[in-house]
Amino acid sequence: MTSALLALALGTFSIVAADPATGQIGVAVQSKFPAVGAIVPAARAGVGGVATQALANVTWRDEALKLLAQGLAPDEVVRRLVAADPQADDRQIGLVDAKGRAATFTGKRCFDHASGIAGDGYAVQGNILVGRATLEAMARAYEEARDRGVPLAERLLAALAAGQAAGGDRRGMESAALLVVKPGGGYGGAGDVWVDLRVDDHPRPIAELTRLYRDVHQFYFGETTRTVPLQGPVAREVEADLARLGFLKVAPGAAWSPASQQALEDFQGWENLETRIRKDGTIDALVLEHLRKVAAAGAPIDRRKAGAR
Repeated sequence: MTSALLALALGTFSIVAADPATGQIGVAVQSKFPAVGAIVPAARAGVGGVATQALANVTWRDEALKLLAQGLAPDEVVRRLVAADPQADDRQIGLVDAKGRAATFTGKRCFDHASGIAGDGYAVQGNILVGRATLEAMARAYEEARDRGVPLAERLLAALAAGQAAGGDRRGMESAALLVVKPGGGYGGAGDVWVDLRVDDHPRPIAELTRLYRDVHQFYFGETTRTVPLQGPVAREVEADLARLGFLKVAPGAAWSPASQQALEDFQGWENLETRIRKDGTIDALVLEHLRKVAAAGAPIDRRKAGAR
């Protein structure tokens, strides 16, 4: 495939951003190209984030993060990548480091409209766009969400939605991705990948990506915002529900017991809610609501038939 055809195939718009206050770094991207999340974004906690696109040179992702980890400023990283790549004029990249310094580069042979904007803590870039208004809308939406104290992942999604509303990729939509890293953000606290969601082929990929984040990721991995003490009527209700579902095998006592706690933890593990387990005598309000729904559905769970969770 020629360089020009590859550039057409990989046209997209993206945002890279860092929140030094929380240590979070993220990348969000949309394209009229399948599985864009496998090509464009990369990020490392404490280091930075990168989006490589147009005639994407995927080696730029690792090389950029390596140079950022050495302490080079994003502008200098871009300069080195471009200087070493004879096809840089067909490429586009956005960078941000953990301090919030940002840079963006657009090769002169990228398909119109192609440009970028580097702001305070973020960079937006795109090619084959309806116009620069796409990028201006993304920057504006990101800054407004940041100034309202919105979490980083939601700022990135807001920027994508605003870019699409302002025209987006002039070929249309197909795939989108959201990547957010933070120290200890991985499952069980291992690694740094907190959000890694991809919509590989969908007529409305940004809307679907937003649904996956809000309704799926946040349900299973979101932070606990409200707890309920496991005392009195609430404790008795939870124990009755756990017994009805087959998790609590002994009669409850007058107070919340280790057996009740273990039954609750088993239920949460069964329902893939283990990241919301608490050991302080309270229950996550979301878990309590979910337990009520499952118990109201009726049939006890046959745990002997369980597969891997």
